[in-house]
Amino acid sequence: MQRDVPPSHRTGHGLKSITDVGPVAALAKKAGKLEALDRALRQTLPSPLREQVRFANLRDDRLVFLASSPAWASRLRLQQAQILAAARAIGANVSSVIVKVAPLPPPDPQPEQSKPLSTAAALHLKAAASSVHDPELREMFLELASIAETSDSPPDKTP
Repeated sequence: MQRDVPPSHRTGHGLKSITDVGPVAALAKKAGKLEALDRALRQTLPSPLREQVRFANLRDDRLVFLASSPAWASRLRLQQAQILAAARAIGANVSSVIVKVAPLPPPDPQPEQSKPLSTAAALHLKAAASSVHDPELREMFLELASIAETSDSPPDKTP
């Protein structure tokens, strides 16, 4: 049994980013503010401490930080007056700092470096290019083959 559902009437044109829709927009806006506050507050900290702590939240009038170990948490607590002054200077209405010990998230992975194409791969790409009838696709294969040729010695003419 199937019901007839009237088509939805959309008022906008095209797709919207999810960060522009309802509750997600409010969440994205809050995340942006917290990230900006994190950058601003950590800039006031000494260099080794700055890498070991993260600003986590602004809860009521309390700044919540995460430290990677109890030792770094203690060092951050010693900077409490400086942190509160910096937060007030940028307009945050805060009265205390809470520090929790939690492992920091791993750093963003670095993109892998591309490996050069072998001479054999260049030969296969040239063979594929010669068998393709589409000129645009043929040009793409030949362009890839030329990358392999510049990274290796000139290829043999025999397959």
